Amino acid sequence: MSREDLYSVIAYLRSIKPIATPPYQARKLDFPLNILVHTMPQKAAAFVQIPSPADTVKYGAYIINAAACDGCHSQHIHGAIPPELEFAGGVEFKIDTKTFISANITPDKNTGIGNWTSREFVQLFKSHTDSARVANPNTKIANSIMPFYDYSGMTETDLKAIYAYLRTIKPVHNKVASE
Repeated sequence: MSREDLYSVIAYLRSIKPIATPPYQARKLDFPLNILVHTMPQKAAAFVQIPSPADTVKYGAYIINAAACDGCHSQHIHGAIPPELEFAGGVEFKIDTKTFISANITPDKNTGIGNWTSREFVQLFKSHTDSARVANPNTKIANSIMPFYDYSGMTETDLKAIYAYLRTIKPVHNKVASE
């Protein structure tokens, strides 16, 4: 992540009104933080430069890395992602009595997003700009825990760059069962 992006995250977090909680209260983190905290602590990597959006693939790789998409879309075995399963989905998230499984976002034509167009990919995210469609695993109609609403505010340039990068990774045939 770039220093500028890190400072932007810190500035945003500082802009949120604090919530008073009693000390030593057991914490309950919402998705995706409840998953991400298990990947910490790790030694911080060096800051990188944000690639130019004109270099679509490198810019998409930067965004994918910053958003930690592999954390949910890649299976982890003993804390590491096997290269043959990177972005192939199949990670189970159990919430109460429901199980949600992450999607295969590799360019595999049968089990991933290989038949999707850039427009379809962008539209999937942009169709969730209404806050009433926030992923809520407690509703009867929930079929995804992917935080599309949170990412729906990304620019089309950003989403197209993510799509362009995903098209360059190795297709992985991994049929993901959905509930």
